[in-house]
Amino acid sequence: MLFLLSPAKSLDYDTPVPEGLPHTTPQFVPQSTALIDVLREQSPQQIASLMDLSDTLAALNVARYQAWRPRFTAHNSRQAVLAFNGDVYEGLQARSLSTDDLHWAQSHVAILSGLYGVLRPLDRMQPYRLEMGTRLATEAGSNLYQFWGRQIAEHLNTRLRADTTPVVINLASQEYFKAVDRKALKARVIECVFEDWKGGNYKIISFFAKRARGLMARYAITHRLAAPHKLEGFDLDGYAFAPASSTPERLVFRRKAPPAL
Repeated sequence: MLFLLSPAKSLDYDTPVPEGLPHTTPQFVPQSTALIDVLREQSPQQIASLMDLSDTLAALNVARYQAWRPRFTAHNSRQAVLAFNGDVYEGLQARSLSTDDLHWAQSHVAILSGLYGVLRPLDRMQPYRLEMGTRLATEAGSNLYQFWGRQIAEHLNTRLRADTTPVVINLASQEYFKAVDRKALKARVIECVFEDWKGGNYKIISFFAKRARGLMARYAITHRLAAPHKLEGFDLDGYAFAPASSTPERLVFRRKAPPAL
């Protein structure tokens, strides 16, 4: 099984990386370089408009594009799973995973990215901002979905080719999962949905759902999950599998109340 995650807008390049942590190189560097070349043609004002950013954030990211290099070093990059710092990654808590856990995640977790296509957890990543839904025009078309085309699905197929019955567990947002060409993907897709009780009903609450996706990835890593039915045992932070509301391709997990902080 392969677990898909979204990236995060928030990044952490300040907290020291654990000494001796392994690292790998992203697998779509030529494509990333091509996108950086397009982004470098944009003014700060154009970036602000394109990505709906403040002037300060636009200037920061223009500087990032200028600084980006196709060679990844300890000085200009860090492992993706430690660089991303949003809600999903608060649930994942990668810094508390063992080296063996991270090695397992390297083979079983894929982080979708507008700039990098797909990142493995230990792939080095330079800081950037480029959401998959951005309408950045390239020679391939008017947006990033057209730029990536079948490439991401074909990469996932390669990652899964040793599996007798390949399965993708989608823990990514719809914005990012849309970048996976379902016609090209040769795997069963299972979506995990996390709902909280609010106002007399169970509903998806964005902040909690994002964190739960990271928790599910952590559960899969630490339990070395190898079969879809094993997902049903997920019980972190008070969530429990809701069989009556689930289907084989859509697993629903619910909880009455989040744990006290």
